[in-house]
Amino acid sequence: MAKKQSSAEKRHRKSEERRMRNKSTKSAVRTSVKKFVGLAQKNDPNTEAALKEMIKKLDTAARKGIITKNAAARKKSRMQKYFNGMKAAQ
Repeated sequence: MAKKQSSAEKRHRKSEERRMRNKSTKSAVRTSVKKFVGLAQKNDPNTEAALKEMIKKLDTAARKGIITKNAAARKKSRMQKYFNGMKAAQ
């Protein structure tokens, strides 16, 4: 009978914990983006606050290495451009 590899089991457990944590953070980022876009389309006064919250979540995810820094910068840039366009159209 083969001996159990406790280090392999622990590694699997830890990678599963990290995967779930990363999944949660990515989901929060996507939710904040959807919330921002929805408010922007309605010309809601809380749009700017939603933009700041979204940027904060993107920066946090990039700092933790869940998404790359360039991906976060690209999404922030596009959303800021979208926000500025919506403001100019008013």
